[in-house]
Amino acid sequence: MGGNFDSSSSSSCIANFWSSALRSKPIITSDTAIRTVSGNGLVRRLGLFDLILLGVGASIGAGIFVVTGTVARDAGPGVTISFILAGASCILNALCYAELASRFPAVVGGAYLYTYTAFNELTAFLVFGQLMLDYHIGAASIARSLASYVVTVLELFPFFKENTPNWIGHGGEEFLAGALSINILAPILLLLLTVILCRGIGESSALNSFMTATKIIIVLFVVTVGSFKIDVSNWSPFAPNGFKAILTGATVVFFAYVGFDAVANSAEESRKPQRDLPIGILGSLLICVGLYIAVCLVITGMVPYKFLGEDAPLAEAFTSRGLKYVSILISIGAVAGLTTTLLVGLYVQSRLYLGLGRDGLLPSMFAKVHPTRHTPVHSQVWVGIIASILAGLFNVHVLSHILSVGSLVCF
Repeated sequence: MGGNFDSSSSSSCIANFWSSALRSKPIITSDTAIRTVSGNGLVRRLGLFDLILLGVGASIGAGIFVVTGTVARDAGPGVTISFILAGASCILNALCYAELASRFPAVVGGAYLYTYTAFNELTAFLVFGQLMLDYHIGAASIARSLASYVVTVLELFPFFKENTPNWIGHGGEEFLAGALSINILAPILLLLLTVILCRGIGESSALNSFMTATKIIIVLFVVTVGSFKIDVSNWSPFAPNGFKAILTGATVVFFAYVGFDAVANSAEESRKPQRDLPIGILGSLLICVGLYIAVCLVITGMVPYKFLGEDAPLAEAFTSRGLKYVSILISIGAVAGLTTTLLVGLYVQSRLYLGLGRDGLLPSMFAKVHPTRHTPVHSQVWVGIIASILAGLFNVHVLSHILSVGSLVCF
């Protein structure tokens, strides 16, 4: 009797698990879908301009000053085509996002929500897991890079030059054969951004808009100054290593465009989501495509692709042409770029946790929204803690190689 009872109980548990795992989420258009367990929803404060800057802020980081040059070392001036191909594929993806954003209720979730509705709960949870792998490690890696750039800017002043130990900003103090790498500044920066995000979407959006506008102005200035130093003979041959190198470059730079996912996750805080989300997704992507192409043309026109540096190719290109002051601007632009990328990354993570908390796939505390700040404080603090631990204790350079897995699976 006992054996039969245990067998039937086990079968019942498995049946219930699969029943839950294979169920999909119905599309609900009422306001009840955007209420948390505490009765408070997020506040709709983001206009179209805010959404576009959110997408640009998530996509354009320090990579625009680095990735463009490092890929150009293999693809040559054809790196421009690499960015065009990657941008075109992302536009197709963004069109799908825009269509889904206009049809789904204006709630948080993005790719997780779309997967939950189109497929099932298990697939959606796996997508969430891959995204969190991407976002958590990405936030730690970006925080480390931001700390390094902040120290670089501070070292422009004589007081800080050569007086800053590694454990504060540059790299980190390594222990256990490099398995642990202590960095103090990265967790501090994450703490500051987490506090800003907890205060409200208005403060977060204002900081993102200011920083994004700053880096766009710097990029445009760099492109304008660099265009006067272009030698068109450097563009020949345009594809020295053939079309295969261009295609390989396109696969590498694809993930420089994925910031439009952040726009999709801001649906519940958009004033007119059905209209603004599709425009914000496509608008931010087109701006990023234009900026990347402009930088590629300038960097490959200023210096022969064979002589581009690996660590800071754009800054080295300007220094070699006697424009060292521009490299200082590039460092400032990198700080602004990394700040917005990190800010938006932390923002998106908290909204994803909020969505899963509401659906009952995570503890209910993740579903709570602050009654006056109208932000998911518990989710935001949790995200900040995880990123701070990773950024403060671990060497994330090896882990950063698997960052593309989450984005690749979801897209």
